[in-house]
Amino acid sequence: MLPAMNPMTAITPALSSLAGSGAGMAAAAGQTAPAPFSELLTDAVGNVNQLENQAHAAVDGLMAGSGVDVHQAMIATQKASMAFELALAVRNKAVQAYQQVMGMQF
Repeated sequence: MLPAMNPMTAITPALSSLAGSGAGMAAAAGQTAPAPFSELLTDAVGNVNQLENQAHAAVDGLMAGSGVDVHQAMIATQKASMAFELALAVRNKAVQAYQQVMGMQF
């Protein structure tokens, strides 16, 4: 049986630290500095990949008849799909922000 993972909670920890306070405020509060942006994106993509692998394993188990229920396979595929759509939306927003910055005139 596959462990239950919510795609929103799989990606949210990596993305929530993007919206967190700056390094100066974190240091003043006694917290460590936030992780680099590239590390956060790498973790988020890793979580999406993990959900995709779980969905693939669930579908393979369903097709092989190894005790995976139809609803478990469907839930796993929907979680992977939602996580991918969220990651795609974040990527699109990042590309849009980059294009806006590059279009600015100084």
